[in-house]
Order: sequence, then C-alpha cells, then structure tokens
Amino acid sequence: MLEATRTLPFDIKDYLRLDTMPHFMCPGCGHGIALRALLAAVHDCGIDKDRLAVVCGIGCSGRVGGYIDANTFHTTHGRPLAFATGLKLARPDLTVVVVTGDGDCLAIGGNHLIHAARRNLDITCLMLNNEVYGMTGGQASPTTAATRLTSTTPSGAIEPVFDACALAAAAGAGFVGREVTRQAPALKTLIARALRHPGFAFVEVMSDCTEIYGRKNDLGEAPEMILSQKADMRPEARRDAPDQPFRPNALPTGVFVERDLPEYGERWRAHAAALRGETER
Repeated sequence: MLEATRTLPFDIKDYLRLDTMPHFMCPGCGHGIALRALLAAVHDCGIDKDRLAVVCGIGCSGRVGGYIDANTFHTTHGRPLAFATGLKLARPDLTVVVVTGDGDCLAIGGNHLIHAARRNLDITCLMLNNEVYGMTGGQASPTTAATRLTSTTPSGAIEPVFDACALAAAAGAGFVGREVTRQAPALKTLIARALRHPGFAFVEVMSDCTEIYGRKNDLGEAPEMILSQKADMRPEARRDAPDQPFRPNALPTGVFVERDLPEYGERWRAHAAALRGETER
C-alpha cells in the first residue's frame, strides 16, 4: 500500500546517487526525461526509497536504475520482469518497478512480458521505447518504424511495428498506458497512476535516441526530435497534423486499460496458506 501523497517540493537530487554523476546518457536522450518523471511520480506517491526496488535489464534503459538512490538491480538481457517477479513474491512489502527498453522487453524478453501481464503481479513496468538498440550498435528493434535506417536495415526497415500496449492488454494486464517524453507532466501523472494500480501496470514511454537513430535518419537535433513526437515519430502516424485525417495506426497516448483484477501475489499466498492448513490437518 502506497503512502499518502507528499506535499513537500520535489527535489530530484534527493532520489539520485550523486556520486554516479555525470551520467552516461547522450545529450537530448529521452531516457533522462523518463527518469525524472519516474522519480517525480515516486515522490508524489509518497514511496519511501527504502521500500522502492527498481529492476533493469540491458541497454540504455538498463543503465537508468543505477542512478536511483533505492534498491536497484541490473539484470540479464530480457529478464528484468522475471527477476522482478521473484523479488515481488519474496518481498510483497516493496514497490517494484521495472525499467526496460523496446529490445529488452519485446525481443528477447517478450515472453516474460506476456506472462507478467497474464499473472497480474503487482509490478509497474516502464518500457522506454526509442525504436532502436541504441547501446549495442544501432540495430533495428521490434518497434523500429517502417523505412527507418539502422545498422541492420541499411535500406530501410520493412517489418511491421510491434504495438507493445496492444500486446500487454491482450495478455491481460490490468493497467496499460502510453505517453511521450515531450509531455513530461502528463508522463509523470501516468506513471503515478500506474504505481498506484494494485496489479501489473505497463507504461510505454516513447523516447528518443538522438545520437544513433536520429542522426542516421536525419531527424534533427534533440529539440527537433522531441517537438516532432506524436506527429512525426513514425512516418505513418500523423494524428496531430492538422492537414492529415486521423488514421487507425496513429500513435494514441493516455490510459488504454484500467481494470481491477485479482492480484497474483495475494492469490499465491492464500493458496499457500490453504495448502499449509491441509497439511497440518
């Protein structure tokens, strides 16, 4: 159970490991905005740092947790949700947050996402989607947009884009939402809402890779990439452009799913208690 909302002003330095600065993220990387939004949401929800556990995988997103002054885990590629599942079952008193990337979560880790959503354990998963494997060479990921250039698609990507929110919803997640880093206040509000949800909550954060993805695709400098979000992030998605009609494959944001479902940890503990009672009899 989360504490009451805090009224003291938010100071990000209270939540960072200052001895790890300067950070490794590239100038303009959207992951820094996502990190600040997460910590501001943690503050607004009144979560004690000693009761916060942040589990990360491999990639640029995987380095985010190392800057947070809390209980943090840097796990193997694609497995943060598996590690987080064990942690939450062993320590249900902790608020467990997974920070993962589009490659980490949807490629090698896609199966773990499906079953985390299906089980509905009380974990909040933030998937930072910059549409590329930014740390390991700029390869295409399951969310790389059509025609985009990467080190593994030098003539343009042709595979269809994976809709992570649709996958999480179909797999049974109780809370599913998406926001862009351009809308930082809305992103913080969405993350706080996910943290308060009593079950598995999935939030896709549309981020930017300025140095690899942006440069290779002539998307401009960091400010231009951020300002183009929602309208131009994907060639086929121009929902905000006034001269373009709404298209079904545009990039909607906000909360898509919010439903109360039995939480897996509570069910598991009740089942274990019933088995113990039967054994004692």
